[in-house]
Amino acid sequence: MKKIFFFLLLSSTYLTVFAQNFDFGSITYDDYEFDRKKLDSNANAVVLKEFGTARVEIDDATGRLELLFDYHVKIKIYNKEGFENANVIVPLYKDDSREETINDLKASTFNYVNGRFVETPMDKKATFFENRSKYTKLLKFTLPNLKEGSIIEYSYRLKSPNLFNFKTWEFQWKIPKVISEYLVYIPGIYNYNVSLRGYQKLTDQKVELARECLRLNGANIDCSKITYLMKDIPAFIEEDNMTAPSNFKSAIYFELSDVTNPSGAKTSYTKTWKDVDYELTSDKSFGSQMKRKDFYKEIVPAIVKDAPDDLTKAKVIFQYIKKQIKWDNYYGIYCADNIKKSFDNRSGNVANLNLNLIAALSAANLDAEAVILSTRENGIINKLYPVISDFNYVVAKLNIGDKSYMLDATEPLLPFGLLPLRCMNDQGRVINLKKPSYWIDLKASQKTVTNYILNGKLTNDGKIVGTLTTISQGYAAYAKRKEIKKYSSPDEYVEKLDDRLVKIKISEHEINNLDSVDNPLTEKYEIEFTVNDGSNKKEFYLSPFFINAISKNPFNLNVRTYPVDLGAASDERIIINIDLKDKYSLLEKPKNLAIALPNSGGKYLLQTQLDENILSLSQILQFNNAVYQPEEYPFLKEFYSKIIQNQKVEYLLKRAD
Repeated sequence: MKKIFFFLLLSSTYLTVFAQNFDFGSITYDDYEFDRKKLDSNANAVVLKEFGTARVEIDDATGRLELLFDYHVKIKIYNKEGFENANVIVPLYKDDSREETINDLKASTFNYVNGRFVETPMDKKATFFENRSKYTKLLKFTLPNLKEGSIIEYSYRLKSPNLFNFKTWEFQWKIPKVISEYLVYIPGIYNYNVSLRGYQKLTDQKVELARECLRLNGANIDCSKITYLMKDIPAFIEEDNMTAPSNFKSAIYFELSDVTNPSGAKTSYTKTWKDVDYELTSDKSFGSQMKRKDFYKEIVPAIVKDAPDDLTKAKVIFQYIKKQIKWDNYYGIYCADNIKKSFDNRSGNVANLNLNLIAALSAANLDAEAVILSTRENGIINKLYPVISDFNYVVAKLNIGDKSYMLDATEPLLPFGLLPLRCMNDQGRVINLKKPSYWIDLKASQKTVTNYILNGKLTNDGKIVGTLTTISQGYAAYAKRKEIKKYSSPDEYVEKLDDRLVKIKISEHEINNLDSVDNPLTEKYEIEFTVNDGSNKKEFYLSPFFINAISKNPFNLNVRTYPVDLGAASDERIIINIDLKDKYSLLEKPKNLAIALPNSGGKYLLQTQLDENILSLSQILQFNNAVYQPEEYPFLKEFYSKIIQNQKVEYLLKRAD
């Protein structure tokens, strides 16, 4: 993190111009013949050149300051898989009174035909807008006449009323880039905190003085002219088990610190947490709603009348709020309506539900606080200085004695004290109505736990029949309950499950604790599957890995520059006992395996044996950490590789004569 301070140079000598735009349509044969092996031989497309500039100007129509952002890019497409880069989406901010607009859009496809480049301009009618949310709309367009080997090019000007974040520049995309340049003109009256995120570093950076770049209230204002340059940028490859890609892509971010007007008065936009605490606790859509325990003073006593202690009271209130108010799937730290209205309407956003919960807990004389956070897909909070808009979610924190419980009423199928995985994102800020706020780690209070137990026997016609019992806890139970609830009944769920299991047939089933979310979810299935067709009963193969077999390595990158974030630790155990009835010898079998990740990060244990006529398998797969750092990635990759290789081996059984 660094801060840009604006200054006047004593010398009038300017630095050499560093960044410059390129002419639209200036496609060369070198562009067409660019060898992707210079960057990535597997790339489906490559950004040949990308240039952007941002500056502040006065809007002649409104007299207000606005940000002008010009963008221009040229992309080489190598194959049909690269065609997706011709589907362009530009997000635009909007609210009730202001919005970002796009002007001067140009887009063309260039194909090399009979020794010359033929341009196919995009029809302006091919553009359309989509409202994504209350504050975001999307401009979408697709470039025409795509072929393998095409070069696409587009440019536009974006006008924005938002000066606080200036304009973020992403150096890193899902495809590699040859060169990416960003030129900004920042008036000397503005002071921004600037940060470069990501693994890739700038190739170069230059600062110049641009005199009289802005005239404001009759005064000429100089600008800092700053160029950021990055070359030979590898693609950012997304893989499973990660938080928001914006946490890790190489990009430049700006956040306004303060503004000095021409008269010398300074307005600070970088707040302290003391400022934020006051702002939130006094806000009518946040703190005022936390204080509304009066609304529950007549409701809560009847709810908790039979509760013997504070923990039981809290659990009863938690269940009550979950049943009374349904989440409308909208995020936010502020209530869309006051808590009474959302209670009456039986619906509300995240803040409506969880500030209702806090008020109800407080009405029962329980110590409840609010925790504001940023969800996994929203990105990690910059903790050096508070920016309220970075937070998009709020939950409750309940303190009983020396224990604390994190609560979220949006998910009826989650047990008491377990937050949704979307909340497992670094740290949250605890907001108390009377005390200063503080940071808290967002860690899962339970593991993802699943136990499978199969007791079966081999029949004379080559089938295994038996009982498969599955016991799920923590996030595993939540995921399974959510899956079952998609269907009209558990019977329909099992029917569809039976259809999906090609080799296994379910004859009977029993599912317990489906709605008792604080208890383990238990499923019992009477199953059968064929292991041999009867043509050779004396000798046959049997694969023991038919329950959650691992056939694909989830970690395939040569290098991963961002953490593996599972959200929670996990524990999976499989026990299989099969009565073969007759005596068999085991000619081949997967080798017993005991491997571990460094620093007690996890383990895999496999043990198989044939004892008399009982064939048994015991398997444990544990990940003891929720997050593994990039330097641990090779160990995870090798860990899975060894498991997969071993699971390719089957039992070879031969009946004793």
